[in-house]
Amino acid sequence: MASRILQDAWDYEAETEKKIRKEERPGFHLSSRVGWMNDPNGFSFYKGEYHLFYQYYPYDVHWGPMHWGHAVSRDLLHWRYEKCAMAPDMEFDKGGCFSGSAVTLPDGRHLLLYTGVIKETQPDGSVRDIQTQCAAVGDGIEYAKYPENPVITEKNLPAGSSRYDFRDPKIWRKADGSYRLVAGGCTVEGDGQILLYSSPDGVQWQYEKILMANNGRFGRMWECPDFFVLDGYGVLLASPTDMLPEDLEYYNGNGTLCLIGAYEEETDTFKQQYDQAIDHGLDFYAPQTMEAPDGRRIMVGWMQNWDTCNQHVSGLPWCGQMSLPRELSIVNKRLIQRPVRELENLHGAQVKYENVVLSDGIRLEGIRGRKVDMEISLRPGKEGNGYRKFTLYFAQDAVYHTAVRFYPEDSVVELDRAFAGSRRAVVHQCRTRVQSSGGKVKLRIILDSFSAEVFINDGEKVMSAMFYTDLSADDISFAADGQAVMDIVKYDLCEM
Repeated sequence: MASRILQDAWDYEAETEKKIRKEERPGFHLSSRVGWMNDPNGFSFYKGEYHLFYQYYPYDVHWGPMHWGHAVSRDLLHWRYEKCAMAPDMEFDKGGCFSGSAVTLPDGRHLLLYTGVIKETQPDGSVRDIQTQCAAVGDGIEYAKYPENPVITEKNLPAGSSRYDFRDPKIWRKADGSYRLVAGGCTVEGDGQILLYSSPDGVQWQYEKILMANNGRFGRMWECPDFFVLDGYGVLLASPTDMLPEDLEYYNGNGTLCLIGAYEEETDTFKQQYDQAIDHGLDFYAPQTMEAPDGRRIMVGWMQNWDTCNQHVSGLPWCGQMSLPRELSIVNKRLIQRPVRELENLHGAQVKYENVVLSDGIRLEGIRGRKVDMEISLRPGKEGNGYRKFTLYFAQDAVYHTAVRFYPEDSVVELDRAFAGSRRAVVHQCRTRVQSSGGKVKLRIILDSFSAEVFINDGEKVMSAMFYTDLSADDISFAADGQAVMDIVKYDLCEM
């Protein structure tokens, strides 16, 4: 039987969602059913459908005591909301049900692992979060919390670890039927570490080792870890807090991190060899992956930024959306991301131009819209006539626009939403360095109402951003400083 707290959430979300018109939501990105959304949780395939849970506070468009929202899809693009899966209604999680993951048990039940939070008053009178790991099981709609929660506590932490920053378990099942999970943590000095645990059944857990320690390299606390094997490499994803910039790879603040290296499965030993940011844009955090039935490793992230997350459309009773799910691979020792192939099923009429010579700003007949999949191949003009800058404007009218620029001499792509309508002095521009030879670059831009995801050179880099320009601003135009030649294919993205 549902608790009163959970039943109240069910009643509230069912009533409040009636106030949200379909056209106020993105077309094919999952948004919060009502209220607030952040990290993706429990991304999994269960009973023939994709399940995606999320950090959720239904009662306001700002962060509050964390629940778990829940949505289900057959194609990763069209989502059906289910009832709130969990609420902070037990002694061990009354401060919030924080992030976690999901796996199918041998008996067919859906197991959720999550961080339970309680508030503890310290000797100096301050209040701190105590974080433990908890379990719940269910049938894909309703979930019951494990009566012996929490299943991992501070007793299972290595010496020198903080009991206040220990969260976000990501579980997987090994070929021998046993389970492993990684959790984010940090030392008492505040330096990030990823902890590894093992279990025979998914609820009885034993600490194994520190899988990876930050040692002061990338920010501080490492949140929302994920670990998997892909194309012969071990891959560890994390979201470090309080990062310092490094060239054009890492930015200030809370960011994303991908470590690629050698993994010895028998001993669960991971040796990092390469590192990179996951997304180089303005809005992407806390990604989580799952393995699809066809073997694809698919990732989704919270399409927002903790430093700008209070910038949203005024008056809407929902805030927050997920990124487009992305197919992952390792190519030349780098993480490559491409939009899920299911997106092509939404392609409407095609508009195509070849050998468009760009100099001054131009518009092309049939190239406009706010739900668009558009691919541009760019190169210098003939006979060595080069260009110094290319600019693509979208979500554009006489006043507002968002822009993507490419600077061939520096091989830099820039994403700029400074003129999208924001009145706040937050970060609106970001840049990344890409592989480019002779001024050639390929850009795939996917627009969905209030978001843009820019896939560069077939997924070599990705830049994501939210913007809240009125939907009536749907012009798209192009400009070049010097002579650039462009091929472009554009599809409207249609509802099915």
